[in-house]
Amino acid sequence: MKKNKKLISELMIKKELRNKIILITGGAGSIGSALTKELLKYPVKSIRVFDNDEHSLFQLKQSLNNSKIDLLLGDILDKDRIDFAVKDVDIIIHTAALKNIEITEYNPFQTIDTNVNGTVNLLKMAIKHQPKKFINISTDKAVESSTLYATTKQIGERLTSWAGKHMKNTKFATIRFGNVIETRGNVFEVWKKQSENNEALSITDPKMKRYFFHIDEATNFIIQCLVQMKTGQIMIPKMKLYTVKDLATKISKKQKIIGLRQGEKLQEILITDKEKKNAQNKENMWIIKQYS
Repeated sequence: MKKNKKLISELMIKKELRNKIILITGGAGSIGSALTKELLKYPVKSIRVFDNDEHSLFQLKQSLNNSKIDLLLGDILDKDRIDFAVKDVDIIIHTAALKNIEITEYNPFQTIDTNVNGTVNLLKMAIKHQPKKFINISTDKAVESSTLYATTKQIGERLTSWAGKHMKNTKFATIRFGNVIETRGNVFEVWKKQSENNEALSITDPKMKRYFFHIDEATNFIIQCLVQMKTGQIMIPKMKLYTVKDLATKISKKQKIIGLRQGEKLQEILITDKEKKNAQNKENMWIIKQYS
């Protein structure tokens, strides 16, 4: 898979991040952990890693052992805890979410609470404390949403763009990703376990296509966007589209078709034709302008 080029210089990134206090929600998750490690390469003042998973926070602390990390155990539904976490922060990167399609469909109240109400809580505290920048991490599933999870992420995009339009002291923007290969709970993790057990790999449909890139590409893209973002934007990397069956075949030719899950699409969409008309087409991304 081709790596995205770094289009923003290291000097610009260092200048942007120097002495900054950064809050990452869901910070002990796959993307949050990788992003924390990458940000520590720059002259940040501190990184507040906010997560409701005590063990994952412990593992991150053990792997990094860096005095610039503050581990905050808490939930984005806890308004007082979010208030504490956001105070004096310069940059917020919001990755916390419930993501599994089947689990979120079966637990709609919890999904809406976390993905919508939790985002509202965070936005409210950002409006109160006025950090310099707020980045919401979204998904291509939010485009023409067909599942509950996708709908909640679409609402998150809208809420962030709304804040960008109406709040003047903080820049609010969204990054919309496809699939990140190394994240926990994705299809590659399932296939690895099945392959180790000499089982057939589960394929929902031979024609299914998905956008994929690596976690280092994702973290690099977030940092690049952090430097150049303008308020209200949605920034979307130009990712390569893969047939899921072709990816599975690289691991094993032993496969079984299990069928699409409720609301699942044969092909995800990173950006619609209508959005492209309102987007800036750059070398490595599209930037959708602020919604009116």
